[in-house]
Amino acid sequence: MTYLCFPKLLTCQNSTCTASSIPLPLGMPKFHSPNFGALSFNTSTLRSSVSCCVGWDPEGILGPPSGGHIARREFQKRFKEDDEQRDALQHQLRQERDRRRAAREARVVPDTAADLVEYFLETEAPEIEYEIARCRPRLNQDFLEYLQAEMSTLRFALSRTKEMDDRLVELEALHKVLTEGIEAYDRMAVDIIGAKDRLAKILASKDKKATLLEMVERNELDRSLLALLDENIAAAQAASQEQAVLFMEKIRAAILKYLTI
Repeated sequence: MTYLCFPKLLTCQNSTCTASSIPLPLGMPKFHSPNFGALSFNTSTLRSSVSCCVGWDPEGILGPPSGGHIARREFQKRFKEDDEQRDALQHQLRQERDRRRAAREARVVPDTAADLVEYFLETEAPEIEYEIARCRPRLNQDFLEYLQAEMSTLRFALSRTKEMDDRLVELEALHKVLTEGIEAYDRMAVDIIGAKDRLAKILASKDKKATLLEMVERNELDRSLLALLDENIAAAQAASQEQAVLFMEKIRAAILKYLTI
């Protein structure tokens, strides 16, 4: 039986092995040892051994060894944890949007002015703008006059109680919020009409950067245009139109950059 183990060739006969020199492979480093000459030993005490050469790449095919393996693994682990946290946050935001949407759809706008006052008093602060837009046709001069009349009744009552004072404070705050909200909504409604034309112009333009620069010079990029674009992005997301979402988000980023100059 013959064993090949660089740099000697082992030849065994009758339980005795003899090592003899063999030529080394081309390119393999040579070494000399005075104790590594012809030898013989008993195979009953011979233990199997494996010779390994780590990093043996004489042609340089694999390139130099690179470190930082542990650091890369730690980075990948943290990146995965960040993804999980981001997914959890997005899930919570979706749940909150679904909850608010369901709450909106469950509410029914009342028919009378008195009930409409109570309707707005029970509305949460983040939903006021939405409800003003939703009930704008009902928030006319007759409704505001009714609200002012109720405030006057409480303000000039001969015998006022704490409950009446608290009610008056609530109605005054509601009147201020509604009047300011109605004015802001009407201004935005006018702006939205122009924003639709400007957004259509941007989307149809072949050179969108040049078009945006022209609009910057004319002061045509405003928050109304950005709000309208956000509505279109939300509608595209709801319809799972990923390409349209990416396209409009790029336009939004460009508009936002020019708005913050």
